Amino acid sequence: MQRLLVLKETFSSLDVSQQQQILIGSAVAVGGILAYKLLQRRKPKVLPLGQGWWGKGTKPMSEDDQIYPFRIQTSDEEIEDLHARIDRTRYADSLEESTFQYGFNSTYLKRVVSYWRNEFDWRKQVDVLNNYPHFKTKIEGLDVHFVHVRPPPSKNQKIIPLMLVHGWPGSFYEFYKILPLLTQNHDGFAFEVICPSIPGYGYSEAPYKKGFDSLAAARIFLTLMERLGFDKFYLQGGDWGSLITTNMAQMKPDCVKGLHLNMVMAARGFKQLLSIIIGPYLPFLVGLTREDVRRMFPFFQKNVVEILKETGYMHIQATKPDTAGCAVNDSPVGLAAYILEKFSTCTDLKYRDLADGGLERKFSLEDLLTNIMIYWTTGSITSSMRFYKENLQGDPYSREDALLGVSVPTAVAAFPNELLHTPKSWAEPRYSNIYSYTYMQRGGHFAALEEPQLLVDDIVGFVRKVEKL
Repeated sequence: MQRLLVLKETFSSLDVSQQQQILIGSAVAVGGILAYKLLQRRKPKVLPLGQGWWGKGTKPMSEDDQIYPFRIQTSDEEIEDLHARIDRTRYADSLEESTFQYGFNSTYLKRVVSYWRNEFDWRKQVDVLNNYPHFKTKIEGLDVHFVHVRPPPSKNQKIIPLMLVHGWPGSFYEFYKILPLLTQNHDGFAFEVICPSIPGYGYSEAPYKKGFDSLAAARIFLTLMERLGFDKFYLQGGDWGSLITTNMAQMKPDCVKGLHLNMVMAARGFKQLLSIIIGPYLPFLVGLTREDVRRMFPFFQKNVVEILKETGYMHIQATKPDTAGCAVNDSPVGLAAYILEKFSTCTDLKYRDLADGGLERKFSLEDLLTNIMIYWTTGSITSSMRFYKENLQGDPYSREDALLGVSVPTAVAAFPNELLHTPKSWAEPRYSNIYSYTYMQRGGHFAALEEPQLLVDDIVGFVRKVEKL
């Protein structure tokens, strides 16, 4: 109290101009503090980057950060070994009229394997893979593989960096159909595309230590973009690529100009429960559209029964990946059946009723077997399957990234045959800045390989909105 009286007397002894200066200065200081507090509140929370070391042994004092050209190669010995293993395959007979309801139909499998053994030319496909420039660089102890494609030179063309991230059981090769579409001129801009292989997939080295999850992959890919000299860029992903790119946007929102997803996992909560109860009858009251209702309901059948039918592989890979990996890493035909069955059912569940699984309706055997060969020749199927265990050991909804929102401009391309449909109203609690949400005309889980033009058109439209082009 005494101090206040002293201050009051001191202030009163000053002349009017001095008093005004003090009042103005105090007001500015208080205003600055309030403004700072307000900005801090509005500033999006970021996911901690963390750190890791996934190489053999202990972390060295320094790491080679150079980028080296990489070229895919094969040999007579590799192809001869493949053919010898195929020739020794022991098939199980399919049940009569079982189609793909029991998994990959062995009658059709024999046709696929016959083509693989007698007509598929791996040397030719290696040349196709090498049509685009490949590179490797060491990050956190691992050799990280990526494809880097620049657009053809053109006057007055804005170059926009874009990273595409695959999932399981895909690879960087999924994007080969959209690379020429993305790198062409789009009325004034074109994309410079980077397609990395997730560590443990294909030509990226597998982690040697436990715990390599989507957060570690996100951090490594952010380091890759920084090493390439990109401080602002766009991201696109589906499947695991959706989670990895989401984590990248959470870690460095100032670097990510936009996030485009063709698969979105929604948060759980009362709003979702209310939508499930009321949605079929009064969808507008709970933020659903008629198209949402058509894709989601009957809810129990589409979101519980069908998911249980189609996620057995996920439970195995999230618990004992090395056990299943022993079998499919040793048998090329077993590997093909295991992976190609996903390219059937995840493209359209109706394909389960077809004797050939509908595989060649959207894909060529050349493309499907090229993807298989990337897993086979690198021996990476087991390490790729471990990614499920590392990400699903605990409750994925209680992870730090699941509790944190995404503030960057976001686009969702909702393909009608995706296993799970996420309405815009369900995505918004997590992705707070959705610029575009598109009900795609057709297509399923492997969007880039199934419907390359549709996917590219949606990416281009989203970037135009963000860039105001």
